[in-house]
Amino acid sequence: MAHRIFGTAFSAVYPLYITKVERKGRTRAELDEVIRWLTGFDDAQLRAQVETDATIEEFFAAARLNPAAERITGVICGVRVEDIEDPLMQKIRYLDKLVDELARGKALAKVLRD
Repeated sequence: MAHRIFGTAFSAVYPLYITKVERKGRTRAELDEVIRWLTGFDDAQLRAQVETDATIEEFFAAARLNPAAERITGVICGVRVEDIEDPLMQKIRYLDKLVDELARGKALAKVLRD
């Protein structure tokens, strides 16, 4: 059985990410840069994903995951992201981890694994 988050609209989650980073003094532009880095979307493609109510599953199906994403490690929601077996859930947790790092004040270059 698929996890319920897979069918959630990305447009429902995106404002939560914005609120989280802005509450910690970061910007929507920085958030968008992080999402574009992970997914390979350009700005227009990211906007289209938000405006078309694509599900999280459709969002990641359209993405071209950054090859450096496998360097994203650590714990999110009590689980090590590098140990997640479901490929879609791992991508979701990669994004969650990047957003958390951004919100915690980590330098953008470090969040983007430069």
